[in-house]
Amino acid sequence: MFSDNLVSTRKLLQMTQEDLADKVGVTRQAVAKWESGETVPDLEKSMLIADAFGVSLDELVKHEPADNMGLGVAPRGKHLFGVVTVGDKGQIVIPAKARKLFDIKPGDSVVVLGDEGTGIAIMKTDGFLKMADNIRKGLK
Repeated sequence: MFSDNLVSTRKLLQMTQEDLADKVGVTRQAVAKWESGETVPDLEKSMLIADAFGVSLDELVKHEPADNMGLGVAPRGKHLFGVVTVGDKGQIVIPAKARKLFDIKPGDSVVVLGDEGTGIAIMKTDGFLKMADNIRKGLK
């Protein structure tokens, strides 16, 4: 799992083994051994790898592509919660993992934002209002 995630993320970021080795302070051969599964980096090196990739250490170690629609390790703070089906009246069910992470409970209100070029986003109303207030204050 770790070695596969290491290889796929490095390649996705168009880094060579040498590039990663330089960022982490090891030899290219050490990176090759990690990628083959022959050895694993220590915790300090693992954290440096995660930082170099911009991903969480937890995701780098435990990510399963099957859990993420076959996609690689997501950048730190980015999530893919899955696919939902739109009901007859336009309703969707926000996946449980997303509700838990963003503390969305039954009865909470959300704001639906849209950009014709990029799509739709959902934010808790209180977070949106705080952000809008900060923007308003910044414009004064």
